[in-house]
Amino acid sequence: MDKKELKLHAVVAPTQTVIASAYDKDGKADACTLAFYMVSSHIPPCVTIAINATGQRKTLQSILDSKAFVVGFPSCEQVKEADYLGVESGYNTDKLKNIGFTTADAKTVHAPVINELLLSLECELVHTVTVGSHTQLNGEVKNILADESILNDQNKILLSKLQPIIYDEEETAYLRLGEKVSDAFKPGVELKKSRNILEKY
Repeated sequence: MDKKELKLHAVVAPTQTVIASAYDKDGKADACTLAFYMVSSHIPPCVTIAINATGQRKTLQSILDSKAFVVGFPSCEQVKEADYLGVESGYNTDKLKNIGFTTADAKTVHAPVINELLLSLECELVHTVTVGSHTQLNGEVKNILADESILNDQNKILLSKLQPIIYDEEETAYLRLGEKVSDAFKPGVELKKSRNILEKY
């Protein structure tokens, strides 16, 4: 199999598009859209976001000042609003007001929850580190708010109902989730069992 060496760049495709929101020093809600998001711990539940630190990023400064943030998950129907929150600066205008998004105080941290998003994670800032162009913000999840429309009978979040926006860095495009490929933790277990059986002979 022939492989080609590529120009160095951060390959982050595909990633889930999220909206980080925080209060600034004056108590005003601000938000920005990010493609740098990941789950970073199960116990305690933690997530990591990264915001470009090389330019003026109001939401980054707001999170550093308030020590808290909310991660919201926009749906594919909100792609225009999500994209706007990523290309406009909160230093220039009231971004949330411009797109008709409203906020409420988070229950567990000093940060705004965007009411129009179907899923939100209230996070307490626990650790920061700047790596190259971006500042990584690690937050412990203190509360999860989910609209009933995206939950099943066991209160599990259904991605098919949430319809999260997937960002493709390579083609700078937004995508929908595709079809299910397999159950997790089953085909690998089956392969492990079959190899163990073969190794006995």
